[in-house]
Amino acid sequence: MYKGAAMKLDPVLSISHTPIRVRFCETDLMGIVHHANYLAYFEEGRVDWLRKRDLTYADWAHRGVHLPVVEAHTRYRSPLTFDDVVEIETRLSELRSHSMRYEYRAMKGGVLLAEASTRLACVDPKHQLQKIPADLVKQLVRGETAPVKKV
Repeated sequence: MYKGAAMKLDPVLSISHTPIRVRFCETDLMGIVHHANYLAYFEEGRVDWLRKRDLTYADWAHRGVHLPVVEAHTRYRSPLTFDDVVEIETRLSELRSHSMRYEYRAMKGGVLLAEASTRLACVDPKHQLQKIPADLVKQLVRGETAPVKKV
């Protein structure tokens, strides 16, 4: 495994893409997507990223492994509007013994709309920090195995 430092990740295997269509309820009075909804889009990208590696949050929780977001950063560049289809690029950018970092890019027609990162800690049911189980690490680094989500 690895101690202290982050595990070296294959940049090709660590990326997935998820298309999302903007719903009317996600827009604000100005007709653009409210900034808070981008975190939901990035979460959808992350959940889809896991699913494409035959993992679900339910599987982790059943084993007593939870992944709370402990840090989030977002940079907004250009707005989304109702009915736009945004592609969320999700990349596992850092994998440590007790945490992981994902980076995201929201794209529409090749234009970068927002970029973000989140760090998730690995905790037990009592919210105590724990190591990410070795078999789950293997699934995280192996690349996609499931089909791509369609809008």
